[in-house]
Amino acid sequence: MLRNAVRRARLCAHACLALAGATLGAAAVAAPPVQTVPAVDLSRYVGKWYEIANFPMFFQRQCVGDTTAEYAANPDKTVSVTNRCRTKDGSIDSAHGTATVVEGSNNTKLEVSFFKPFKGDYWVIGLDPEYRWAVIGTPDRKYLWILSRSPQLPKDQLDLALKAASDQGYTFEELRYTPQQ
Repeated sequence: MLRNAVRRARLCAHACLALAGATLGAAAVAAPPVQTVPAVDLSRYVGKWYEIANFPMFFQRQCVGDTTAEYAANPDKTVSVTNRCRTKDGSIDSAHGTATVVEGSNNTKLEVSFFKPFKGDYWVIGLDPEYRWAVIGTPDRKYLWILSRSPQLPKDQLDLALKAASDQGYTFEELRYTPQQ
């Protein structure tokens, strides 16, 4: 009888260890790499976008609302970037940068620099067919922006943008909505 109890305890211990290992192994499996949309028509993409939501980034720490990004094509095939936001004291803070299209990406991956020589990834991972909204992310899923052509994005369109991000493995614990006037 004692032998049977010891045998059962050993079997249980082995089964528990196997289950724990399988669970840890599944948790350690990385999400698939972030994918961009197939292509971006930069002539349709340039212009003013309103930030609807983001994962907070250190350079936006002073922003309390009315955040926009404006893109313009440069003659040298780069894109000028002007980001603006309202600060706590009501003033407007702005930053100017340059984006360079990553070769072979069909305009879906850009490297943006506000402070040379530092560059950041800017990947278009979701885009409305009518260019009403865009989802921008980084390949490490650390940063995310949901942009819209208007200060407010209707719920059905916001849901589509959020789905584009969640389909890429982004989670929304850090998502912060941007007040727009």
